[in-house]
Amino acid sequence: MAGTSRLLDLRPASAGSADHRTDPEEATSVTLGGMTRLDDATVSARARRLAGALEPFAGQVYFSPECHANYERLGFSASPGEANGVALPDGPAYFTSRGSVMGQVAGEVVAAAFAVFNPAIVVPLVDVGWTMTDATTIRDARRDGATAQLERILGEEPDGLDRATALLDRANEGLRPEGRPLFAGLVSNGRPGNPMGDAWHLADRLREYRGDSHTAAWINAEIDATEIGLLTELFWGLPMRTYVRSRAWSNDELDAAEARLVERGWLADGAFTDAGRAAREQVELATDLQCRPIIENLGDDHAELVAILEPWGAAIRDGHGYLAAGPHDLARSSV
Repeated sequence: MAGTSRLLDLRPASAGSADHRTDPEEATSVTLGGMTRLDDATVSARARRLAGALEPFAGQVYFSPECHANYERLGFSASPGEANGVALPDGPAYFTSRGSVMGQVAGEVVAAAFAVFNPAIVVPLVDVGWTMTDATTIRDARRDGATAQLERILGEEPDGLDRATALLDRANEGLRPEGRPLFAGLVSNGRPGNPMGDAWHLADRLREYRGDSHTAAWINAEIDATEIGLLTELFWGLPMRTYVRSRAWSNDELDAAEARLVERGWLADGAFTDAGRAAREQVELATDLQCRPIIENLGDDHAELVAILEPWGAAIRDGHGYLAAGPHDLARSSV
């Protein structure tokens, strides 16, 4: 199955977002039914800023050489290559390891949870994965490899780790699982039980919470997986049919998706119309607002958590543990 590995190229990783032009810490609030809440613009700006800060810390699991080595010991292929020194994931190992947080589920379930990949490639790759390992074993390999890379780059207990863990823990308080299979799976796994592993696990939960919310947002907007791929490329400032190809959709499937978006008035001549750009931004706003509980849990400590995470993210990138430009970086640069 080595040839199928190259269908997966996480440059950038999933679930993009764009920063608002306002300072997320300049909070305003509204009063509804006697309750004071942060207004939607503040929630959205803070949610996007937090997502960008979390991404390299949580998402480095997909590029960790320690993870790749753990998966190889289970029988998976090695990393298929590098992007500027960052080791890219093997396809079967990626789908099986990330999906393992939900248990030893069928490939159809993994495809449904990941949402943006062609099930025709996900299902057979997961089937292959389960011939080599079981969910508990590869889940532990994933966790241990992610923790090992962070400890190698940042140190076992970098400055601010205890405080970041406390804030990440608070951010997770009371988050509801319905409609969020990857987040719920991570919650069911429990924490690793060591300082860096616990911080990473809590961050990964928040990353998947947003990802699950993003899927709900575009489905609610009556957009399908091929269509969101094309719209997101433009949202990130990428040429159409570049990044989406890593999701294994065929030319015919992408042709049909583009035709539907043109008919809907969202695309013209391979570019956004004003209506299309607004629709894609609305999907991101809906994603942000589903993250309101996270932002309200953090309250005024949002800036402190971001201030700890962002330098860690820079160090992880400098150490080739994560891509130089992930989805949040691309979205900011395209505004």
